[in-house]
Amino acid sequence: MNYPNELSYSKSHEWVKNEDGVYVVGISDFAQHALGDVVFVNLPAEGDDVTAGAAFGDVESVKAVSDLVSPVSGTICAVNEELVDSPELLNSDPYGAWIIKVENVNGTEDLLSAAEYEAFCKEEK
Repeated sequence: MNYPNELSYSKSHEWVKNEDGVYVVGISDFAQHALGDVVFVNLPAEGDDVTAGAAFGDVESVKAVSDLVSPVSGTICAVNEELVDSPELLNSDPYGAWIIKVENVNGTEDLLSAAEYEAFCKEEK
């Protein structure tokens, strides 16, 4: 498994990258591996508000449908529309294929460092 140190993580297996106050969100390598082949992503709309710990969309794989849970609270300022036609990018490049970008963010206190997230994932297995 890959746990890039420059990212933060949630216990629901999303990653977060702070880019000058805009938080980029995707699913972790652990999540995409557990899901299997992703075949569909149900995305929210730009301008939607998200709340830390609440679902903002879902991912359908060959195994199951899983909620996407926001790791932060704020307003969605961008959605990765490329995932509509190519949801498999979440498998092939989980840390390059972001899902949403969030601005006006708060609620980051529950995010984990890469080392904390790696330890958490080992307990989950």
